[in-house]
Amino acid sequence: MSKEIEDHRVHNASGNEPFTSVLDRHVSRRSVMRGGLGLAAASMLGFGGAAQALAASGAKKTPLSLAFAAVQGAQRDAVMVPEGYTAQVLVPWGTPLDGEAPDWHEGLAMTPERQARSVGMHHDGMYHFPLDRDGGSREFLLALNNEYIDQAALWAPQGGPTAADEGRRPADEVRTEIQAHGVTLVHLQKQADGRWRHVPDSAYNRRYTSASVMALGGPVAGSDYVRTRFSPEGRLTRGTNNNCASGYTPWGTYLTCEENWPDYFIRREARERDDERLGIGRERGRYGWESAAGDASERDGEFARFDTTPTGADAREDYRNEARTFGYVVEVDPYTGERAVKRTALGRFRHEGCWPGQLVPGQPVVFYSGHDARNEYIYKFVSAAAWDPADASRPGEPMDRLAIGAKYLDEGTLYAARFEADGRGEWLALTPDAVTRDGRRLHEALGLAADDRAGILIHTCDAADLMGATPMDRPEWGAVDPASGDVYMTLTNNSQRTAEGTDATFTGDGQAIDEPGVGFATAPVNASNPRPDNAAGQILRWREADDATRFDWEVFVFGAAADDADNPSGLTEANQFASPDGLWFDDRGEGDGILWIQTDNGYEGVAEHTNDQVLAVVPGALGATEGASSVVNAGNQQALRRFAVGPNGSEVTGIFATPDRSALFINIQHPGNWPAAEDATRAPDGQVRPRAATVVIQKRDGGPVGV
Repeated sequence: MSKEIEDHRVHNASGNEPFTSVLDRHVSRRSVMRGGLGLAAASMLGFGGAAQALAASGAKKTPLSLAFAAVQGAQRDAVMVPEGYTAQVLVPWGTPLDGEAPDWHEGLAMTPERQARSVGMHHDGMYHFPLDRDGGSREFLLALNNEYIDQAALWAPQGGPTAADEGRRPADEVRTEIQAHGVTLVHLQKQADGRWRHVPDSAYNRRYTSASVMALGGPVAGSDYVRTRFSPEGRLTRGTNNNCASGYTPWGTYLTCEENWPDYFIRREARERDDERLGIGRERGRYGWESAAGDASERDGEFARFDTTPTGADAREDYRNEARTFGYVVEVDPYTGERAVKRTALGRFRHEGCWPGQLVPGQPVVFYSGHDARNEYIYKFVSAAAWDPADASRPGEPMDRLAIGAKYLDEGTLYAARFEADGRGEWLALTPDAVTRDGRRLHEALGLAADDRAGILIHTCDAADLMGATPMDRPEWGAVDPASGDVYMTLTNNSQRTAEGTDATFTGDGQAIDEPGVGFATAPVNASNPRPDNAAGQILRWREADDATRFDWEVFVFGAAADDADNPSGLTEANQFASPDGLWFDDRGEGDGILWIQTDNGYEGVAEHTNDQVLAVVPGALGATEGASSVVNAGNQQALRRFAVGPNGSEVTGIFATPDRSALFINIQHPGNWPAAEDATRAPDGQVRPRAATVVIQKRDGGPVGV
């Protein structure tokens, strides 16, 4: 989630022991990590994917190492990269996808039609999809999230938005903003000179926006919870919203994740407990889209649906359930343009992203996700179906990818994580017959029928509260080492984390977490979240145990300013960072790889030295340090290096590399005064109309990035 649109309210009023309390006890007794042998033994022996692969083969190999000098912190209207690298601006907001859209210019006035045919606004998570089995390093489809909008930039030619804060918004302004959200699919090619271009008028270029009709899949589909005037059968909805991080599937589809969607809806009265728990407002949505309702041009309640206050005799006559069709992981087939599907079995909350776990033939398919809000939870979905390699993506061949998606994503078990101070953890099943902390069946505790799986998912957060999941410091991106199965997740920060020994407080005047619709307002420190008023964040790592309901965990690295008294990982000016956000494990083969870390920082201790950044570290090359509180520590922190710095005002987000690792793609979101030209490292001479964009980073000699 961008700090630009962060919801500072806390909606979890549970009394569950928060992660900082767990982490505080964990760190105080840790010798790298005590508890369970799985990950603990691996860490103490310096294991990662590379070490395991070497141990299995008996081979000797020089560990992968980074081969660039750390970039200095910077505060410029430009992207900074290491010496010997280039950075190219690609497909910024407003880039036309077909011949019907006009070419971009500084004074371009956006309309609904133009925006629907152009790249959307505020790039975030993304992934690449090859067009054939042999390609992917020179040509592919880019799937790109467009999280939210900058109204000042969008409406710059007219001096800003109309009635932004009060009054009725013009219908076409609202339609344009709706079309600026969602997902962009764009065909990219590498040219003979090494630069990248999008392919105008490619049949693959398209948009999925907050107006696109989408299907509902999984247990919630067809239930009474999602019947609306638009879809009385509860099978369809319109749009995907506030798409933050992303994911992908082994069968070749894109997963886009709905994060701060509650802020787009209002409900003035007759509120439900999930309205309270998820933070749906009462007065005016983020951009006031509901205020355009009743315009003479409105069709099928396109604006009225953002006000979910009941007005009809039942749900089929109004939009009281519209918000319940949001909060999901959305599956998109990037190749076909088929109707996207919201996979409800993966839970309903403010999804940051969705990342596949280690893939093993004959075993279930696993996906991890975090609820990006203060004192919320980490989740895991385990498919009912076992993985069949015959379902793997076959680029260039016809496949019914969404049918395969239904096979693995519509049936399975959703779990929430509980972290324990001894370095162990447990996955808590969110199923109707699960037993809550006080001994009740989960469906009874939620007031649901014994077979109401849809109700459990609609109330995912309340279910996790009741089961005793650990409230975390804003779970953001995840990444998985495919060789070891180790899972990494960023916890970006938490200003609502209180000191050890303090009592939790609750939202909505609640007194306990098991009250309906109540969440944590504040929560004391615990072992996995050990720092009160945690401004700098940390990254966790865990490894699954054999029974799929247990895991072993440790802190991989703590964020901090170099001169902070609280700097557990011993960071220096060369690698100080705060608010880790984006994350990607870059598999380089033979069990080795690079963990890339991106930031969305608001912590002054670091922000006064540098803009948001990209850092790199090779986990498999880190040695163990007895008694250290994190894997990266004062004895080995030099292995963590700053690779790139974003322009002023921006967040650096979204990341992947081509299969040959010759090009690293990142996104620059909400820049203040950038880009000036195709060269991302060039600062403008004056003020430009800011545009989020993808940036391609390559070595001048064409070699693999980072090494």
